[in-house]
Amino acid sequence: MPDTSDLPRADATRARLLKAAVTAFAEKGFHGTTTRDIATAAGMSPAALYVHHKSKEELLFLISKSGHERTLRLVRAAIADAPDPVAALRSVVHDFAVHHARDNTGARIVNYELAALSDEHMAEIRQIRRAIDGEIRALVERGVAAGVFDAPHPKIAATALLSLGIDIARWYRASGEWTPEDIAAGYVELALRIVGAHP
Repeated sequence: MPDTSDLPRADATRARLLKAAVTAFAEKGFHGTTTRDIATAAGMSPAALYVHHKSKEELLFLISKSGHERTLRLVRAAIADAPDPVAALRSVVHDFAVHHARDNTGARIVNYELAALSDEHMAEIRQIRRAIDGEIRALVERGVAAGVFDAPHPKIAATALLSLGIDIARWYRASGEWTPEDIAAGYVELALRIVGAHP
């Protein structure tokens, strides 16, 4: 979460509550977390939470929306900065993997608590997820069209690539054997095999 020291007081309070919600959801899951848990983690009374947010579900939505929008920006930037499909795939898989390892707590909430969202909020998140999927699928299709990827089913290949990265948030721990960079390097090599990249 961003540094809140320079934010106006109300914005800083909202950011503090969001950070507390991430911590609480990570420890207990959305359904196991109470508004009191979130308020306590933020050093506030439960009543104060409702001054800034409508509900616990709204907090989850804001966390999810922010995380998905950040991921979409990351994917688009990695692809845009690369000169060709192979370089773009290397870049986007690397950055996607590092992001899901370094921010594994937030990414775990963003990707594994979606069922708790309201229908309206879920529809908004699905739209962002479709945009992320579309960017990866278009990249794979571009590589196939250029003759540098041999992927008979680009949509399936794109889904596999995204699933690999997303799942890092479920199992990664900073105390583990691999650094985020180690994982990213290994995943880049796996990604190149998934799309049948030519040497």
